[in-house]
Amino acid sequence: MAETEKIQERGTKQKTVLKITDMDPKFKYEISKIPGAEKVMLCFQCGTCTADCPIARFDDFYRPRKLIRMTQLGLKDRLLSNDVIWLCSTCFTCVDHCPQDVGIASIVRALRNLTVEGGRMPVGYKEQASNILKTGYAYVISDLRLKKRQQKGLPALPKANLESVAKLFDITGFSKTLEKVRT
Repeated sequence: MAETEKIQERGTKQKTVLKITDMDPKFKYEISKIPGAEKVMLCFQCGTCTADCPIARFDDFYRPRKLIRMTQLGLKDRLLSNDVIWLCSTCFTCVDHCPQDVGIASIVRALRNLTVEGGRMPVGYKEQASNILKTGYAYVISDLRLKKRQQKGLPALPKANLESVAKLFDITGFSKTLEKVRT
């Protein structure tokens, strides 16, 4: 196969065909009712969010502008099944630089919440939530590490009030959510 044919074949494979049946025209209104995501329709795709995003600099797939456009087009299923929405570090750089004050980080948060409400959560987030419930920390800190801290003269880490953490998880309904979600 000639090199030009290979390039054309790669270009064809990378294009995604959108079908009108993939779009939910009410989705943008659903999102805009969520606090912080009200301005989703104000985005005019200038790309400032993506140009300034520290994650987009190092990841070819994470593009805040693309996520907002997909939201505007109503590509709900594609968005909520896409692991890319979990790459946002919520540093708010996109929010700080958006000329339309769209609140991109809040929209991404809304997309994540809808994904969890739909019964799906990335395994890493589920593990962190479970760890917080068990230890008060997002990561389990090994006994060896605690011992090394002590040997170096560092103060002991504060103990979490696990009863309060569990109560908070129960009151917010997050305990049940954590039980239900699949990874």
